[in-house]
This record gives sequence, structure tokens and C-alpha cells, in this order.
Amino acid sequence: MKLQNVDYQIDDKDGWLIGARVVASPNCDERPDTSDIDLLVIHGISLPPKEYGGGFIDQLFTNTLVPERHPYFADIHHLRVSSHLFIDRKGQITQYVPFTKRAWHAGESAFAGRRQCNDFAIGIELEGCDDEAYCDIQYYTLAMATDLICQRWNKITKDRIVGHSEIAPGRKTDPGPAFDKDYYFSLLTL
Repeated sequence: MKLQNVDYQIDDKDGWLIGARVVASPNCDERPDTSDIDLLVIHGISLPPKEYGGGFIDQLFTNTLVPERHPYFADIHHLRVSSHLFIDRKGQITQYVPFTKRAWHAGESAFAGRRQCNDFAIGIELEGCDDEAYCDIQYYTLAMATDLICQRWNKITKDRIVGHSEIAPGRKTDPGPAFDKDYYFSLLTL
């Protein structure tokens, strides 16, 4: 699929999104069963909170975040987290973990009676925060990536696309009330 003059497609052999910027994260491991992928989790992230750009998300997901750069970083630099995809405020996609591997994005989580959502989910981070509107280009890019993912893993249907807050209630709030799920769903071709 084309977006911003980039022809995106999923490489079925190794699980990378062709056309995306790649920054490999060490924060991943083997999935228990790659044929079991049936959930898509949408997240929101900004580092520092409510600030965009700066490359700090790359640093967080590659364990190179310098705690002295910002007071907030002192509390999170030790975390070992990642996501499959990150969509910045300009709609650019970065992939940190191939879809075939388990990214560490959901933490303690459950969906439809199953625990440990990282085992069977793909995680996509949107650059943003709970209470600030996401950008139209992010929605378009997210919809394009979702369509590709759902074509490849057809067990992921609209009812299996959730926010982080839905699988970790009380612990997580992202992508937050500013995320327009109805608008996002209207852009999908599923």
C-alpha cells in the first residue's frame, strides 16, 4: 500500500514492514506461537510527556535513554520495552521489532480471558498523549498499517483492535480519550 510516496508491504519471511524506517530493539524475544497472532494493540507515547520529536522513543526502545537528559527519564531509563511500530506526528513509521517476534509493549495484560497479550498481539505506538488530538496523517498511516497487518494475520478483526487501556485497565490509559477510534475505524478497508 502506498502512503507518502512509500510502497509499504510486509515481508512474510522475516516480519518487517518494507518501506518503514528500521531501528532494531533488543527488547523482544520469540513468540510462543507465530500462528497465534490475533490482536492489535494501539498505544500512545511521548517523551518527555507531551513533547514530540527528539529521538527519545528510539532511545527508550534501544536501552540508550540518558537519564540526565530530562527529569522524567530518570524514572524510566531502566525499562526494557519496545513496540512493533511507532508512528510519529508526521506519519512516519519506525519498526523496532519484526511482527513475527514478541515485542514488550503490553506488560501485564489480558484480553478475552487470555493473559500476557504480548504473546499474541502486535503493538503500534502513536506519538501523542491521552488528552491531545492525534494528527490526521497518523490516522491515515495507522489505517494503512492496520489493513496490511489484518490482511496478513486475518484473525485480527475490528473487535480485536484495542487500546492499551482496554487490556491493562487501571494500569494504563493510552491511547486516551483524544484517540478517535471511530474515525480510525472509518479509514479501514476491513
